[in-house]
Amino acid sequence: MNHAVAVFSPNAVLNKNAVRALVAVQIAIVLVHWIFSPFVLLPKPSEVLSAFSELWEQGLGAELITSFYLNLQAIAVSTVVSLLLAYATVMPFFRPVVALLSKLRFLSLVGLTFFFTLMARSGHELKLSLLVFSVSVFFVTGMADVINGVPKEMFDLARTLRMGEWRVVWEVIVLGQIDKVFDVLRQNAAMGWMMLTMVEGIVRSEGGVGTVLLDQNHHFRLAAVFAIQLTILMLGLLQDYGIGLSKKLLCPYAELTLERK
Repeated sequence: MNHAVAVFSPNAVLNKNAVRALVAVQIAIVLVHWIFSPFVLLPKPSEVLSAFSELWEQGLGAELITSFYLNLQAIAVSTVVSLLLAYATVMPFFRPVVALLSKLRFLSLVGLTFFFTLMARSGHELKLSLLVFSVSVFFVTGMADVINGVPKEMFDLARTLRMGEWRVVWEVIVLGQIDKVFDVLRQNAAMGWMMLTMVEGIVRSEGGVGTVLLDQNHHFRLAAVFAIQLTILMLGLLQDYGIGLSKKLLCPYAELTLERK
């Protein structure tokens, strides 16, 4: 089938070169629309590049490192906490607790920040706790759904092999669903970048790219705002790629039955 036709055909599978060409064409279309956009307030690519150069000379690189390190910390802590809570749902005692925690994802941090401030011993700890809370309530919800969705046949198979219940948990829930952990992590890790501006705006002592973004937005420097947003997007894509690569290396079997791989 011709690739030009295949891209509009349902469930069509393209080779990697065709996918790369398709992505390149779509990016080019977006850039052309951006360059010739009729919106006066929308900064042009040349203005964004110029603003990025100025921000980099003013120390944007160091601010990015600060924010990236904070986000990695939050992802690591929230992953451990969320997995422990989700795995605990194999015991009936913890199921209502985890269900309640999952409902907290509907809460806004406005007002709750005061309680986190009372518990935190430093500005860094406050930012980290806010990010961990923001990511964990979604992470634990996703993992609890993964565990609840494990087919009964997998448990029955493990029991027919004369495994004890804790061995069943280890083989079926922990090891058997490890590839799903990476999927849930990829879905929720971006939450940290979304919340970064807010938490770094609350605690400005350590700096960070969120602080720079708030300052530029306050002075209505749209080119600089776009430059920072695109930089955060690139870092987020790099992070997402790293998680996906880790899944491929540690769980290569996960893609064996997928149609589009």
